[in-house]
This record gives sequence, C-alpha cells and structure tokens, in this order.
Amino acid sequence: MALDMKKMKAKYTTLQNRGRGNNKSMWFRPQDGEQVIRIVPTADGDPFKEFWLHYGVGKNPAFLSLKRNYGQDDPIDNFVRALYNEGDEESIKMAKSISAKQRFFSPVLVRGEEEKGVRIWGYGKMVYEQLLNLVLNPEYGDITDVESGTDLTLQYGKPAGAQFPVTNLTPRRKSSGLSKDTDTTTELLESIPSIEESFDKKSFDEMQSILDNFMNVADDSAGTSQYGGNAIDDALSDLDS
Repeated sequence: MALDMKKMKAKYTTLQNRGRGNNKSMWFRPQDGEQVIRIVPTADGDPFKEFWLHYGVGKNPAFLSLKRNYGQDDPIDNFVRALYNEGDEESIKMAKSISAKQRFFSPVLVRGEEEKGVRIWGYGKMVYEQLLNLVLNPEYGDITDVESGTDLTLQYGKPAGAQFPVTNLTPRRKSSGLSKDTDTTTELLESIPSIEESFDKKSFDEMQSILDNFMNVADDSAGTSQYGGNAIDDALSDLDS
C-alpha cells in the first residue's frame, strides 16, 4: 500500500511545531495588506490567551512578569512602582519603558500558508476586543469550530498620517471547516505550540540580575537591589499607604 503523503506532511508539521520553542517560525506576524486567517480552537476552550511581558529590559528577549501573571514578588514590578512613586518626569519615563505590557495570543492557521502549520499570533487589546465581539455575536458564534467555524479577513497597515499600524478583522460570509479532512484537522489541533512555554518564566533572582545589569549597578547595595525581596517594604511604604 502506498504512503499517504498528506498524513506524512501533517505528521512532519506536528513534529516541527513541538520542537520550535522560541523559534521565529512559530510566530505569525501580519504583512501589510490583506490575509485570511483561522483561529484554531484549544483544548481548554479559550484560544485567546492574555499575558503580561517585560520587553526591552536590556538585550533580553521578552519574558513573563511574575507579578502580573502569577501574583508573585517581582523585582522589576517593584522597581517600576518605586519609579512612579518618585514622580519626576525621568523616573516615569523609565517606569513606562520597562513595565510589563499586556499582550494577547491566539493559535492561527493562515490560509494559503497551511504548510507552515499552526502559528501563534500576538496582538493588542483593540484586536482582542474585536475578536470577543465576533464570538459573542450570535450571527457568528464559535468562529473556531473545526467544522462550521469562520475564517477571518485580516487587514493590516498604517493609514495615511497614522503613527502605528491598524488591524481590522472581517468574518468571511460562509462558514467552513478548519481543514479538508479529519486526519489533518486532528494533526493541526495536536500541533498547537504552547504559548506560555514560548516565553521565559524567570526566577526572582534572575529578574533581579537582569534589572541590575540593565541599570549598570550590579552588586551595588545602593542600586536596584534595594527594590527586591524584603527591602521593598521600606522603598514602597508611601505607595502601600
């Protein structure tokens, strides 16, 4: 019996996805213009994941905020609060630059690029609201349903005179399946990259070291180390009151 090449390709995609980690290939970044995407359902029923990330703290890739995601003590969050408490323009500017940013993530299949498998799309609050409005609209309902869901036309670009690109989502008129056959659908669902595992969850000490290096005060007792651990009580007494 001849090999089923469609199954072989699907298995290969699954294998590639499982080992991608922080590989850029697992991320979908919209291009200027129009693309058609499909939000892929997740096992927990929530394909719209929210995470808070620290960007631009030194040369480190984005990493998870301990405070915002897990309610744990976080030296960078502590330092940001102290900077805001100081209140001067320079401190507030620095606080904004290193504070955790809210981002949302969904697994997507890009039409015309199915061979790249399920990828992760990161977006902001305005796009998140668009998606929630769609799924809560009874006219569309579960846009992720593998048999009767809805593809989305994604328009991305910077309007004339605008400072930042804008994303607009429009549901397609006809419902459709995730793929053309059950086996491929199963393989796609099993190949969804783990969003949370795509980012580093650093320990308190690791984050303190990153912050110290960023501020160029490593091993300086008068530096940012004053904002970590138990010493935070003194540094932030005004805020807590």
